[in-house]
Amino acid sequence: MDIPFLQETLLALLKGLPLTVNLAVLSLLGGGVLALLLNLLRQTRIGSYFARFYVWLFRGTPLLIQIFMIYYGLGSLPAVRESVLWPLLREPYWCGLLALILNDAAYTSEILRGGLNAVSRQSLEAARVCGMPSHKIFTRITLPIAIRQALPAYSNEIISMTKSTSLVSTISLMEMTGIADSIVSSTFRALEVFLSAAVIYLLLSMLVSKGISILERRLSPYYFGARS
Repeated sequence: MDIPFLQETLLALLKGLPLTVNLAVLSLLGGGVLALLLNLLRQTRIGSYFARFYVWLFRGTPLLIQIFMIYYGLGSLPAVRESVLWPLLREPYWCGLLALILNDAAYTSEILRGGLNAVSRQSLEAARVCGMPSHKIFTRITLPIAIRQALPAYSNEIISMTKSTSLVSTISLMEMTGIADSIVSSTFRALEVFLSAAVIYLLLSMLVSKGISILERRLSPYYFGARS
């Protein structure tokens, strides 16, 4: 392999790293907020049907198709082109980010739902006995315990979403995979280029796994102490 070419390729790919991280972080934040709202909707009779349909729809269809539907599909509707949202929806960045957020929310809502179901009734009853109002029970008891329980599964979603940002290269966004495609089209050296991209994604996944592991130990020190 050509080492100088690999070094040059890595430097070129790293220029797309800020956009990759930007998309991953914002999609996880937006998806997390939307996932929390979906779980709140599940507490109501009508909202429960909507939340289940939403999760079924976005988990049952490929993310790539969702990106195409938002970027190409919405733009074909006259009502969308004449709306106030058109200046945003005609931009690849906002369409890609919206698709990532909507997709992440479906998966995160199920992860969070599993964490919420893991909260013991005894904990909630003890809070009620102490006279704690419902909103404080949710913010101080239910949500922290649910997040702690859901954290291992959520780490997989963080890694998955980080890698899924590569799909927005199909709508001309120049993140790392988009830059890799452009380099391959000009050099025809696909092996070295995509190998370099794979190494960067692998390092990102390792950093996420290590960070989540540290956070788990901070949130559950007695559990990890007992295991050791």
